Amino acid sequence: MSTDIQQAVDLLRQGELVALPTETVYGLGADAANPAAVAKIFTAKGRPADHPLIVHIPDASHLERWACDIPAEAHALAKAFWPGALTLILKRQPQVPDAVTGGQDTVGLRVPNHPVALALLRAFDGGIAAPSANRFGRISPTTAQHVRDDLGDAVSLILDGGPCQVGIESTIVDLSGKRAMLLRPGMISAIDIGKVLGRVPLSPDDPLAPPAVRASGTLEAHYAPRTPLVLMPDDSLPIALRNAIVQQERIAVLATHPAPFEMPQVIWQVAPADPSGYAHELYANLRALDALGCDRIYVQKPVGQPWQAIYDRLKRAAAGSGAFV
Repeated sequence: MSTDIQQAVDLLRQGELVALPTETVYGLGADAANPAAVAKIFTAKGRPADHPLIVHIPDASHLERWACDIPAEAHALAKAFWPGALTLILKRQPQVPDAVTGGQDTVGLRVPNHPVALALLRAFDGGIAAPSANRFGRISPTTAQHVRDDLGDAVSLILDGGPCQVGIESTIVDLSGKRAMLLRPGMISAIDIGKVLGRVPLSPDDPLAPPAVRASGTLEAHYAPRTPLVLMPDDSLPIALRNAIVQQERIAVLATHPAPFEMPQVIWQVAPADPSGYAHELYANLRALDALGCDRIYVQKPVGQPWQAIYDRLKRAAAGSGAFV
């Protein structure tokens, strides 16, 4: 076992916070069985106490430690996608702390697909509650430096696993009711899940869907820069930019193509044109543009099912920035 992993295990057992890399984003980890340790996550992040956390576990054999009444669908999805960017919402075991579940009778569980996270979880041999390692509602971290920038001394140790491979948070599927429901889209899509279950999960706005449980990252405003962010249809960008130039505003743009004309007051960032590449770089791009101190950030609005998870993050980022969609 590496010295860093052993140090992280010791700190977790002492009730301290450890930031860990996953394939999605960096997580702010605490012993999920220790309510006092979990409370430190909420303090460090400024997170509302009723907002539930995701518990990361070493493998599917740990499911029964945290969940009960586990349906066959859960085992099928775990077999198909774990380790991976899929969180399952299940009925909780009675001993799971309320601090983890937000007081609900459900718990979110996943096995991350990152060698450092898996080494830590196996050495710890328990559940690690780990929301994104940043201030609540702000842009999620995808490098160790992002964690340092956001949380500083609030975390006892940061395990540096390099840039996150996926780059946006996990898909969340609720299996605690009669039918699977997609609570948060991710790079594992509803279609992917439907291929395993035999039918796609319901969405929370489906007429047949029961009231959705609270889950991480599903508030209307989230993932937000401090600079107002505006989602802009691609064909509306040139007009909006010309108007901004007339108003002598400095604008940052994130789009999947180069600028259509020379604009000295505009900083134009070209993002990958494929969803996987775009997701991988999304939060780093938003952080870089946010740091420029522009008047606004215009983001080309993504369109189509493959972009659903990215659109979800950008829509919430726009709401959280105080701008409009």
